[in-house]
Amino acid sequence: MGPGEYRSKYTDMTPRESVLELKKRVGETILGQEAMIERLLIGLLADGNLLVEGLPGLAKTRAIKKLSKFLDAGLSRIQFTPDLLPSDITGSEIYYGGEGKSEFRFQPGPVFNNLVLADEINRAPAKVQAALLEAMEERQVTVAGKTHALPELFLVMATQNPIEQEGTYPLPEAQLDRFLMHVYVDYPEEKFERDIMLLVRSEEAHDASSAAAKPASTRVPQDVIFAARREIHVVQMAAAVEQYIVDLIEASRYPERYDKELRKWIQIGASPRGTIGLDKCSRAYAWLQGRDYVRPDDVQAIAHDVLRHRLLLSYDAQAEGIKANAVIDKMIQLVAVA
Repeated sequence: MGPGEYRSKYTDMTPRESVLELKKRVGETILGQEAMIERLLIGLLADGNLLVEGLPGLAKTRAIKKLSKFLDAGLSRIQFTPDLLPSDITGSEIYYGGEGKSEFRFQPGPVFNNLVLADEINRAPAKVQAALLEAMEERQVTVAGKTHALPELFLVMATQNPIEQEGTYPLPEAQLDRFLMHVYVDYPEEKFERDIMLLVRSEEAHDASSAAAKPASTRVPQDVIFAARREIHVVQMAAAVEQYIVDLIEASRYPERYDKELRKWIQIGASPRGTIGLDKCSRAYAWLQGRDYVRPDDVQAIAHDVLRHRLLLSYDAQAEGIKANAVIDKMIQLVAVA
């Protein structure tokens, strides 16, 4: 099936038209955070998981809630706390008795849903983090020797607060590598601030008036996402662009080949998951732009989100206040496009 051939029986739109409509509808309810919304959709289209970092109140939770509202997908929210147990996420065997028989039955946990919001993931201890990350990687949960598959449409959006470190358990680098992208969320631009205030006021007034309630709008079916993924799988990438991705990864591993300053900043480079992530996300990004081929600027557009959590910076970089974004900027500047 080629690009544009699939027609949704609900909307009579192509997958790309449906996804762009989904993006538009979410964007109308979350102002000033277009980049975060786009990355959330790319994560969904590339069948990966996101770590979203930003200060409180920047619409991280609202984004995935609105995505669930406009997409035919269930949502679970897990508030991570130090006393959380792995079974609170994955589920557990519950004993049932009565009517002359007794048995253990599996009670699924909140991870068994299409969209999972792992709020403040760094506030839970290592065992709990590992339970979620195992489900993300394997797309299944094993309890009492039995394996239970997660839904085919599955995305975890984990959040963490960059300024509060007390009572937190930072994710080890090996676990960070499991996330397809690490997205930074910043304050919205000043021009959006008043519109955000008016939007929330309007929503509160609407919710307070039952007479003004409207029927629920049509939700984008999950089949649209699966059809979009099939189209993204056939997005073309020239050998030169493939080599460009490889060269970027190599620059993170062997920075001395490119620049002495880069060598001073990078302690450990990206793993092969970084290569795979750049491939998946750049094809999804190109597809969203309406193209069936990937250009080098598509790779550059998503490079920071795919690589920033996969670089371990040196003590020198930290002492100089050099952040991962600046290192990736340097890599893009130094690595030539064939």
